[in-house]
Amino acid sequence: MNRTRRRRARSLIGRILFWVAVAMILLFFLFPLHWMVVTSFKRTAEVTLLPPTLIPWVQFNPTLKNYVEVLTKMPAGLLSAGTYKQSGFPQALLNSILISGAATVIAVLLGTVAAYAFSRFRIPGKGDLLFFILSTRMLPPVVTLVPVFVMFISFGWRNTFHGITLLYVAAGLPFVVWMMKGFFDEIPREYEEAAMIDGYSRLEAVWKIVIPEAIPAMLATAVFVLIMAWNEFLFVQLLNPGKFTTVPPFLYAIIGYGRVEWGRMAATSVIFLAPIVLFTWLVRKHLLRGVTFGAVRR
Repeated sequence: MNRTRRRRARSLIGRILFWVAVAMILLFFLFPLHWMVVTSFKRTAEVTLLPPTLIPWVQFNPTLKNYVEVLTKMPAGLLSAGTYKQSGFPQALLNSILISGAATVIAVLLGTVAAYAFSRFRIPGKGDLLFFILSTRMLPPVVTLVPVFVMFISFGWRNTFHGITLLYVAAGLPFVVWMMKGFFDEIPREYEEAAMIDGYSRLEAVWKIVIPEAIPAMLATAVFVLIMAWNEFLFVQLLNPGKFTTVPPFLYAIIGYGRVEWGRMAATSVIFLAPIVLFTWLVRKHLLRGVTFGAVRR
């Protein structure tokens, strides 16, 4: 009886310590997000109060002023008190959605086709080609900034939708090819061979047999490519500073004159974060299986 009680006590203490550790980890990672969301509902004078106010309706009364200004009209600045200008955030957000979404779809589709070819066919110099594709990810992006800028000027791609989209496609393709090749290597060739023996063509076998197995991997890869394109700042700031700019440069532009508009920046960040969180939540069932792909083995 005493041994049983001691075992139960140890088990209970272990569970308590486990959940305490989980709560501490969640607090560590989620507290900055809580601070950002709370700041987005504060007035300018409440943002820098010490000690800080963290609980809405208890320590301060929340307001939607920051969200209204970001989505409609924003103050023109301290030098033009009382005047407002049309907010560019809705257009910047739409640009981010279109550019990042198009780049992700194109990169995943092209990369999946290339990865399938590398996985299934004998290609002369396959190892060298794969290394070359991977080598494009070894350089820091800032190293390629000048040649990319000159290329955009030469082709007339600066301040265009398709120019920055193609750049993001090129940046995401190496990651997609390497990730998807590993996933295709885990799918037995016998599946396709059996389908082709039954009369399917190669394309039909790939479409009906291989692609359904690879969808979780494609979605998991798409999440990482989308996040890369969604958060990119340097190239879009230099190459698309006008009509087709995205949200990261817009965030930098609303810092303000003479002071930092923390409330407005926080509101912009919350709205900017929402689409990525929504997309990740929608594919959550496939995300874990895609990242840990390999359950289908010979």
